[in-house]
Amino acid sequence: MNLRIEVVPQYGLNRNALLSEQILENESKRFKIQREGRLYKIKTEDNWDEAQLKEVFCDEIIEDFYSIDTHSYGDSIKFNYVIERSFKPGVTDNPGRAASDAMSLYDSDATVFSGKLYYIETLEPLHEVERLAKKYFGNALIEEIKVSTKDDFLKRARFENITCPEVNMTHSAQVEVINLDISNEELLQISQENCLALSLDEMTFIKNYFKSISKERVGHGIPLWPTDVELEVIAQTWSEHCKHKIFSADINYYEGEEIENKLGSQKIEGLYKSFIKSATREIEREREIDWLVSVFEDNAGIVRYDENLDLAIKVETHNSPSALDPYGGALTGILGVNRDILGCGLGARPIANTDVFCFADPKLPQIGDESKLPYGLMNPAQILKGVHQGVEDGGNKSGIPTVNGAMYFDNDYAGKPLVFVGTVGAMPRSLSSGLSHEKKTPLCGDSIYMIGGEIGADGIHGATFSSLELNESSPVTAVQIGDPLTQKKVLDFLIEARDIGLYTSITDNGAGGLSSSVGEMATFTNGAKVILDKCPVKYAGLKPFEIMISESQERMTLSVSPANEAEFLKLAKKYDVLATNIGEFTESGYLEIFYQDEIVAKLDLNFLHNMLPKMKLEAYWDGPRERDDWYGAIKKKQMPRELDNRMLNNIVKDIISSPNVASKENLVRKYDHEVQGATNIKPFVGKNTDGVNNSGGIWLYPHGGESHNGALVGCGLNPKISLYDPYVMGLVAVDEAIRNIVCVGANPDYISLLDNFCWPDPVKSQTNQDGDYKLGQLVRTNAGLYDACKAYGAPLVSGKDSMKNDFRGKNRRGEKLKISVLPTLLVTSLGKYNIEHTVTSDFKKPDHLIYLLGNNSLGLAASELADHYFIEDLELPKINPVQNDKFYRQYYSELKKGVFQSAHDISDGGMITTLLESCFGNNIGAKINLKELNAELVTSLFSETAGRFVVSIARGQEERILKEFKDFHPVRIGETKIEPTLQIESWEGQFQLDIPVMKESWKGVF
Repeated sequence: MNLRIEVVPQYGLNRNALLSEQILENESKRFKIQREGRLYKIKTEDNWDEAQLKEVFCDEIIEDFYSIDTHSYGDSIKFNYVIERSFKPGVTDNPGRAASDAMSLYDSDATVFSGKLYYIETLEPLHEVERLAKKYFGNALIEEIKVSTKDDFLKRARFENITCPEVNMTHSAQVEVINLDISNEELLQISQENCLALSLDEMTFIKNYFKSISKERVGHGIPLWPTDVELEVIAQTWSEHCKHKIFSADINYYEGEEIENKLGSQKIEGLYKSFIKSATREIEREREIDWLVSVFEDNAGIVRYDENLDLAIKVETHNSPSALDPYGGALTGILGVNRDILGCGLGARPIANTDVFCFADPKLPQIGDESKLPYGLMNPAQILKGVHQGVEDGGNKSGIPTVNGAMYFDNDYAGKPLVFVGTVGAMPRSLSSGLSHEKKTPLCGDSIYMIGGEIGADGIHGATFSSLELNESSPVTAVQIGDPLTQKKVLDFLIEARDIGLYTSITDNGAGGLSSSVGEMATFTNGAKVILDKCPVKYAGLKPFEIMISESQERMTLSVSPANEAEFLKLAKKYDVLATNIGEFTESGYLEIFYQDEIVAKLDLNFLHNMLPKMKLEAYWDGPRERDDWYGAIKKKQMPRELDNRMLNNIVKDIISSPNVASKENLVRKYDHEVQGATNIKPFVGKNTDGVNNSGGIWLYPHGGESHNGALVGCGLNPKISLYDPYVMGLVAVDEAIRNIVCVGANPDYISLLDNFCWPDPVKSQTNQDGDYKLGQLVRTNAGLYDACKAYGAPLVSGKDSMKNDFRGKNRRGEKLKISVLPTLLVTSLGKYNIEHTVTSDFKKPDHLIYLLGNNSLGLAASELADHYFIEDLELPKINPVQNDKFYRQYYSELKKGVFQSAHDISDGGMITTLLESCFGNNIGAKINLKELNAELVTSLFSETAGRFVVSIARGQEERILKEFKDFHPVRIGETKIEPTLQIESWEGQFQLDIPVMKESWKGVF
């Protein structure tokens, strides 16, 4: 029988409804959410009485319970419409799964499906409420949304004849043979219709390959042409997402005559090989680095910063799924990168998360501009809310602290948001089992175990989907929703199994599902045999290829010796983790896949992993070009020729209240920074803990490390510089990531970096005519990354690239629309520090001296000020990584001696933002004199020149600063004072900013 239950907060206990009302934006005056209730549909063969159901689903002290018409709403809630929201069949339902677990405590095998009820009071007609529901209260890709009037809702026999949202697969589960002896047009059609993301050259290569092995296949009793299982496995393995084809391509790079920072025309044998891998290996050799344990060969980089611990770190992107379903995409992203860490070596325990988001301005669309936005995508504010909630739930419910992050806003992210999520994991250097923690050693004859969740249609074509541009035809099945509670059980199980040596290798079921995880692990033994009908599935009817490539979440693949299987399964049962033997590793040379005793795929591993044809590409750079103005010109203000106090106050307010500069405290506070009890450097500082810090730090001792050791996490990102010179963007991204953590106390000799490229399509074609220019931008950014890493001696230990970050479709009035993201490089830094030698950003006391240290080159190009005001003669500030490296090392030497009371690096918004943020922490003021800088006031305050710190010192340290930093432009610019004002003296006059007023502007945006 099926049951329906409604649980509604009692009057006055309306917090969820108040939170939900916030998403209505400007329409909340017309719509009042009286209550937000929970809806459950239950499929069960057991007899449940009301008391039992209440115990599982309801807190009777604060909630009302409705089931089988036992109660009436009466007048307890004033409403005239109800919005019902529930997951579509097959979509992961975490609240429903938790409720099913609760019902199992009564020895029931019930299945629960959850939903939400919104009780709306409004004078608007039904069609307007339906518009509201569709726009704000659900995602039609994954949810059913139904609106009823109060009369219809109450009169409907909704507690009778209840239909649960179960999957009913109607297509055949048979394997198909794909005949490739067809025309080029038909080959491309197969790729496009099946979301294979394979080019014509690749499809032709596959066609010719299968022709060449026709006799061998016939001899093995398998079809001449590939089965759908084989073609799908090839497509996932060869996808841009998995194989990074553009970064492996041979590139002819040309550049114009009249450009700065010339690289010279050259032939590049792979961006990854030429710039990223070579930088790391050269740094390792030249600087005699001995702490790189594993780089470029696993799910994450592994570095040795401690006698007891190694650290694994990885940063991933989850852009395309987050554009379609912001919550599910981001949740899947953060849980996926947690699994990257868990699947690194023999497994690391996640100890810290980081995230960086790139969105369009959350105020878009402006009134009257709604039709300009992409059709089929949510408004930027809704995407921000969903992505943030997904990462929040993923981290908090997994018990992993989020210690660092950033948000960046530009309207060119309206077509596809960028969602970077990263994790740091701890690995004991010695395992009790005696196995080496960083090595995977599967043996021929080991069983293949899949553990964690079951396989469903969600996540099919995730890898190939992420290798394509986004459009209105993007597949719904590529969207997944993760389950952090299931993953937490998997994590705890695997760490114990690792420590006692119950498995010999592990990886996550990420992009491509089993096709990638088993396909990659099979290379260790040179063969694997998979039996698909052994795989646990969420529902019947999945095709064999769907089982093989589905990216359904919370799954890991392991190799287990037959001698350890019994103990392995016993431990899995203890942790309530599903563990299934789905095959074995062999030495056949093939990935062999069976279904119902028939072989459905037999792929040569050498072909699968080593025979992908290399791309041959052309790249060109001739200097900056005008950006595509898809939304309309940004309205800028005219910069006054002469400034008075009121004008400067208004300009500063504009800058510090802009999305890129404003405090993100209201969003960041929702993350749990303290779980695991090891967060040493926290996101906020000061007496009210609302001043922003430079980076986040984890004390390693609670994780088994040495008592004084910690790991700092920082990030560098400035996509606007790519509009001027992507080479400089590469330099600045590295510099910012490094100075973020050096500023706090990181040792420059122990900094490792990660690169994440998110790029518009850089392959020239008939529909992408400027692809060679975008590839030229990519080449230049890689060159800047290489030069910066070499200058700072910081190796790249892991990374990821995401190409094709374009939206191509229509706007909301039906016109053709293409939006490409800004060329974006995120650099993440991981640094070793002594927890006893750290400096935070907040001014500590009055009467401390304030110094500006570092690079004295100024310029306003790519600055926040230039986004808001018309400024003539824009120039990029110069950056000298070699000189900056010397400065950072000298700074670190003095930091260890306790010279600095505070330190804050200059970045978004310029020195004025840095000064104000240092004041905000403890509401301490400052008196500043800028006359010695020999620059005009606006340039001095708002230039975002890299390589600079604002520091405060106690009186008596001045001679030391001038002596030790004589080569790094030390300028005493003022002193702290108890009055909460920022007084500024310059050749252009005297100005004063009120700290509480500025802080209110800074904190009042999010």
